[in-house]
Amino acid sequence: MAEAADRALLRSFLLGLAEGMNAAADSVDKIRDTLVQVSRAYGRDDTDFIVLPTVIIIQTGSGEEGRVAIRSAVNASFRFDQIAALYRLIDDAKRAEIAPIDGIARLNEIGVMKPSHGWLVRTFGHAVLTTGLALLLAPSWEGALVAFVLGAFLGVAKLVRSPTLQLVFPVFAAFVCALAVFLIAPHFPIGDPIRLLIAPLATFLPGGVLTTAVVELAAGQMLAGASRLVFGFVQLSLLAFGILAAGTLVGAGSSSYVPLETSAALPWWISIIAVLLFAIGNYLHFSAPARTFGWVLLVLLVAYGGQVIGGALLGATVSGFIGALAMTPVVLWVATLRHGAPSQLTFLPAFWLLVPGAAGLVGLTEAIGTTRGYEDFAEAIISIMSIALGVLIGTALYRVVHHGAEELADFHIEVPAALTDEQRPPFWARLVPGTPRSFWGSRRRPPPTRDRADVSSSPLHAATSAPSSQATGS
Repeated sequence: MAEAADRALLRSFLLGLAEGMNAAADSVDKIRDTLVQVSRAYGRDDTDFIVLPTVIIIQTGSGEEGRVAIRSAVNASFRFDQIAALYRLIDDAKRAEIAPIDGIARLNEIGVMKPSHGWLVRTFGHAVLTTGLALLLAPSWEGALVAFVLGAFLGVAKLVRSPTLQLVFPVFAAFVCALAVFLIAPHFPIGDPIRLLIAPLATFLPGGVLTTAVVELAAGQMLAGASRLVFGFVQLSLLAFGILAAGTLVGAGSSSYVPLETSAALPWWISIIAVLLFAIGNYLHFSAPARTFGWVLLVLLVAYGGQVIGGALLGATVSGFIGALAMTPVVLWVATLRHGAPSQLTFLPAFWLLVPGAAGLVGLTEAIGTTRGYEDFAEAIISIMSIALGVLIGTALYRVVHHGAEELADFHIEVPAALTDEQRPPFWARLVPGTPRSFWGSRRRPPPTRDRADVSSSPLHAATSAPSSQATGS
């Protein structure tokens, strides 16, 4: 009974870890690898896992002793402080330094953790985040001011925690932002309105979802990758519908849409300030731990620098490939440091910086107001694929350098222990007379007909007992 209770606790703990990593937007192959490491740390090698974005199945034991636990993952998302706390718990679990019952209690504490910053600071952080991204996409002081106001408005609206409203909130946010930008554009020199629209909607863009989906597909996780890919494109469609509805309402049709020129060019160092503002906004809005701010800023600078170099070498459409290739090893390296930051905590801001900044996603938004719909959609697909490819290659390079090349696992199916035949001896052993399966043959001992004492079953006793029995019979 005690062992069965321990298995039940471990299953619940593993389910909670998988659900938390789903809320942290981790890929299913990474979740499964983590669960395997944790279960082995607790001495359970007879576990198996099926991890999907919305369903988690865990089996402990085998045969008649096997038990299965199923959990339907909720549509939750963690803040940066919750992600950091979750990964600290995972590190303890990988070393079996916490009992499963205590791990479940800590998971519940992480789920109800209060933000380290108040609502006013988080709203201001979203406005700063939006301003920094606007300076990168549509560099003008007027556009930055409009982006700050729209970012503050959406930051307040995002404080409402309602699952029902979250389904339609992307459409509402895109509609309100597009309506405001389209109405202001003729009277206020904000630059290209479509590019400016990307900034306040950055945290709604499914850049991380689409990139994770492509990575999962490349890793062979077809169900998870395909479903996540469809989900990401549906989110993009909702945003596009909101912009299209606002453009139709104000009369910004394809025949009348002309991007406006910025009022004055900003100096080159403004882009560095913009990346710094973007990092500060992420830190404030998502309540990130203070020790992780420097690492997030480092990853953002590497990603943006790689994107700029990629734009100069390969063009704007695939510039995200160089950015993702450059920042992925840095993200994985930071995650291994003792005082580093979890990989998801630095990956997500970099995705938001790379995906909106790539010309493909900007082109997909511009397809709402121009006639280049097919070309812009193709550029968006190329942009997303290039970033995912950069993440894949960067991850592979890091693993080769840090862990060394590993052989592919052979295809192997375990045979039940009850049906396993006796292990076949080596060829040299079969040449020796008297060994099992010897070429010279061996006399099999007949099974005993009745219970005997150990001394009576010995060869010496068997040899001496035969004459005596014959003498008695005579």
